[in-house]
Amino acid sequence: MAMSPFAGDEDDGLMNEINMTPLVDVMLVLLIVFMVTIPVIRHAVKIDLPHASSQKEDTKPVQVTVSIDAEGNVMWNQQKISGEALQAKIAAAAQQNPQPELHLDADRKVAYEKVAQILSAAQATGLTRIGFVTVPLQR
Repeated sequence: MAMSPFAGDEDDGLMNEINMTPLVDVMLVLLIVFMVTIPVIRHAVKIDLPHASSQKEDTKPVQVTVSIDAEGNVMWNQQKISGEALQAKIAAAAQQNPQPELHLDADRKVAYEKVAQILSAAQATGLTRIGFVTVPLQR
């Protein structure tokens, strides 16, 4: 029997496996810590807060229809109007809160220049809600 650890050729002390016992012990301790602290964290303090009744305001903006017929006549809500009066009405509509929706209904035979003038006037005054009215094709 040799007293020196290096005296023998046999490797009885060499271990090729990981010792899982300390890892399991640490996991069990952590589990117990979490089980104890979670009920403490969920403890709530009851406070009497004031109640406010606020309902979402469901106001729909006004819809304004600007129509252009085949001859180039411009109508504001089915009433014929001149170019200067149209610009004044668009400027007044842009100042409203909330801004109305401008629905542009142009005949397919009208020159695009008329449509572009109305769009330009709306952009210059700051009117942002513009929609194009279309008619589906009949087959």
